[in-house]
Amino acid sequence: MAKKDSKSVPYTSALIESRFWETTKLENMNKEQWEAICDGCARCCLHKFIDDENIEEGMAVSEIPAEDGDIMYTNIACYLLNDKSCACTSYDNRSELVPDCVTLTKENLNSIYFMPPSCSYRRMHEGKGLASWHPLLNKGKKTKMHTLGISVRNKVVSEQNVDINEFEDYIVTWPLCEIE
Repeated sequence: MAKKDSKSVPYTSALIESRFWETTKLENMNKEQWEAICDGCARCCLHKFIDDENIEEGMAVSEIPAEDGDIMYTNIACYLLNDKSCACTSYDNRSELVPDCVTLTKENLNSIYFMPPSCSYRRMHEGKGLASWHPLLNKGKKTKMHTLGISVRNKVVSEQNVDINEFEDYIVTWPLCEIE
């Protein structure tokens, strides 16, 4: 779900100055506000696996109830991810190109547990608000997020360069870290 291009991230001065995230619930946000909540960390672009033998093959992560298993994150990134900008190279077409790409919507917020704990949508849904490193709180810049190691920058390998059957070799815990 990472944004398509760091230049097109909708962090306009007017949007930042409005501080809409303090007064508007996720389910009431317009499209511009909704898109701006994404911090662009690209942790959602990492391959995840469920550690549970009772999960049916082919189920999307978002379809699995949280109590059915633990989500394991890998440092294997979707082939569409630009790992320098932490942006999707085909954001508008990602769902067609990658059918199991997680497209977070107002309608599936109740199953948001599959997003990393640092996810701004998840944080807001859980009543935590935006983290101090979020671009909306830093003049629209991702610098603080990258400096603190929140984004996937310099931490991932493309799915095109690994044998997905050997995912155990790529399991990582850093996507579970949440820095305020």
